[in-house]
Amino acid sequence: MKGGVIERVEAAAYEIPTDQLESDGTLEWDSTVLVVARAAADGQTGLGYTYAHPALVPLITSKLADAVVGRNALDVTGANAAMVHEVRNLGATGPTSMAISAVDIALWDLKSRLLDVPLVVALDAAHDTTPIYGSGGFTSYDDKQLARQLDRWVGQGIPRVKMKTGRDPDHDHERLRVARKAIGDSTDLYVDANGAFALRQAVEWAHIYRDYGVRWFEEPVSSDDVGGLRLVRESAPGGIDVAAGEYGWNPWYYEPLLRAAAIDCVQVDVTRCLGITGFLAVANSCEAFQLDVSGHCAPQISAHACAAVGRLRHLEYFHDHVRIESMVFDGVLEPQPGGVLRPDRSRPGHGLTLKDGDAEGFRVA
Repeated sequence: MKGGVIERVEAAAYEIPTDQLESDGTLEWDSTVLVVARAAADGQTGLGYTYAHPALVPLITSKLADAVVGRNALDVTGANAAMVHEVRNLGATGPTSMAISAVDIALWDLKSRLLDVPLVVALDAAHDTTPIYGSGGFTSYDDKQLARQLDRWVGQGIPRVKMKTGRDPDHDHERLRVARKAIGDSTDLYVDANGAFALRQAVEWAHIYRDYGVRWFEEPVSSDDVGGLRLVRESAPGGIDVAAGEYGWNPWYYEPLLRAAAIDCVQVDVTRCLGITGFLAVANSCEAFQLDVSGHCAPQISAHACAAVGRLRHLEYFHDHVRIESMVFDGVLEPQPGGVLRPDRSRPGHGLTLKDGDAEGFRVA
């Protein structure tokens, strides 16, 4: 068995334009920045990533590298704690947490490569596959684009799809009709308002959505509004779950949500919440509160992390990240029958390698 110490940590950032202008209930964007971290030990290199800002690169290569270089490469939990300690005066939140996440993922990949096992084996996975739902349906799409995207996911065998709402509520009635017609009655329809609604407005829309067979109402109000989320959950009609949590930057962020019984399903982003180490810590807390976990975005690494979650519901198969990860990584997972991703157990680590030549043209740091 190989081991050794972490020898170096490197990082780079790539800004990749979207295929068209995109928007949700509260923001619009035309590019996405992928930050990639690499960690090396004993002839092996692990790869991790997050979706953030180029400013993370110097943070990773200086402060976080200083915290982990020289440590035992098999002690990922210890390295994660060392990084959190190192950023005490910055705060383990926002960009700092995303930088730690990228390095933590790289270290888990490195560890599994050193052990010569697939990442899902190193994580002691509870599942062979991770259910997914198709996610996009941006408010910037016209009705034909919306229908076409949703129909494509259904054609791939994905039995759940999500669309953005809340930017133009007056038009959302028609968009919901278009969506339901495109996917039929047997596919679950989800909506995501990205915190666009005021509290009473969100309650009203929960009842309207149920008329269209919506089963999932994500961020009806801000994820930080614990009381508001609880009121929406308590006021929503039966059959529609309220979800939030994608902006949880660390495991302790989730305690108020869990203790208040504010949501039906907890969203966790492995590229934001201190990496795989943080992701699994949140999942353990959800187990104690008997709540399901839904992975948020970054499907190629999230599929592995989600497989290690006992109370797993599903993973967001987000259009932007699916596109970017297919562009810049070799070894990407494709949806399998039944709407699942199956982590690769045929080779060590998570199976991803960066296509350096393809990515270099997008490099910004």
